[in-house]
Amino acid sequence: MQERSSVAGLAQSLKAELDRYPMGGKLPSSRALVERFRVSPVTVSRALAQLAAEGLVVTRPGAGAYRAEPRSEARPAGDTSWQEVALSADSAAEIVPRAVDASGVLVTLAAPPPGVVEFNGGYLHPGLQPESAMAAALARAGRRPGAWGRPPTDGLPELREWFARGLGGSVTAADVLVTAGGQSALTTALRALAPPGAPVLVESPTYPGMLAIARAAGLRPVPVPLDTEGVRPELLTAAFRATGARVFVCQPLFQNPTGAVLAPERRSAVLRIAREAGAFVVEDDFARRLVHEDAGPLPPPLVADDQDGVVVHVSSLTKATSPSLRVGLLAARGPVLERLRAIHVVDSFFVPRPLQEAALELVGAPAWSRHLRGVAAALKSRRDTMTAALRLQVPELALPHIPSGGYHLWLRLPEGSEESAFVAAALRAGVAVAPGRPYFSAEPPGGHVRVSFAGVAGAAEIAEGVRRLRTACDEVLR
Repeated sequence: MQERSSVAGLAQSLKAELDRYPMGGKLPSSRALVERFRVSPVTVSRALAQLAAEGLVVTRPGAGAYRAEPRSEARPAGDTSWQEVALSADSAAEIVPRAVDASGVLVTLAAPPPGVVEFNGGYLHPGLQPESAMAAALARAGRRPGAWGRPPTDGLPELREWFARGLGGSVTAADVLVTAGGQSALTTALRALAPPGAPVLVESPTYPGMLAIARAAGLRPVPVPLDTEGVRPELLTAAFRATGARVFVCQPLFQNPTGAVLAPERRSAVLRIAREAGAFVVEDDFARRLVHEDAGPLPPPLVADDQDGVVVHVSSLTKATSPSLRVGLLAARGPVLERLRAIHVVDSFFVPRPLQEAALELVGAPAWSRHLRGVAAALKSRRDTMTAALRLQVPELALPHIPSGGYHLWLRLPEGSEESAFVAAALRAGVAVAPGRPYFSAEPPGGHVRVSFAGVAGAAEIAEGVRRLRTACDEVLR
């Protein structure tokens, strides 16, 4: 964080001084900038790269940086109104319009304004990411023979084998495809398993990114309510019977957003119900490496207990490492694997080999297990800090379940409260939270917000964020 702020500050200072130099004139050398601003050479290099990206300077290797010539006058804007007709002309013939609504996803991807506490994040704070280990892994990977060559389309055999061992049961490397993260894997799975217009059963509430994938593919998400022990089998049975669906998407471990874990007796029931319906279960196992220190032994993935090819398993390394380490997997048995493989190849050819090599180096290093232990301890501490602060300062926000994994809490607003008004009030108070509405595929049973404790700097920022939520409550929940 300090390095990023130094880069931004230096870039701003250099930008303010550009008028001192003629067009095409040379800026001071990197060494001179290091000495003058008392920053590192890396900071200077990144600041100049930022100005170059903005078209303000031109960098010439071995020669230095120069003030860029002014750009030619911009052309007048064209008329793109014709696209409205072109993009909607075929929608009348579609059973389900394939409109793409990314708002629920962008809530967790967009950086909040400066000074706002980020309770809406979907990734680990940089202080929790294994940045040194990832840098070392990437450096080692880049030196591997053939590291920049074309990888096998299914993924590196060693990485597929590592993923298969982690899944357990009788899953083998032959059942695994390496994907560009979990979102890509979910997209491939839904496209492979259901045609446009088909219903797909989803937990309610559930991950907005998956709902966006389904709707963009022209599928009809059908909600199946869950409780603190996961999806309710009797409602799942009824939903299959009523819709004729052939796909059920679930997160059995530390479900997003509720944090629920599918109860042991419901695990076998879900597989049996899907098998009797002739349907697939897409298991999104996104949070397995985000277990808290006090969680105890974890149940195996559903795919480990599945001998009949009912489960299509999705997971990734991204959540436990960095948003940019987009390496995940699909695991399945039977003919469906060939369809998954075909769609994966058509969409992306393969995951870049350097990224796969770096992932393999990372998970094979001693630092990997230490990192996971550190994350488990940090997430438990942050969860406890946030839980205690919420109960003390904003008891109006109901917390029905405290998870032992994942990175967030799911809060219910008081009956009759306006969710959008509360989210807006929170932002005015200086804290960003994720609204609950995008997590429901149909009408929600009430107002909710999701608050993340993983994307902030630590306990002090959590306490400050909850204090600001108190301000929002005082404004809206009267």
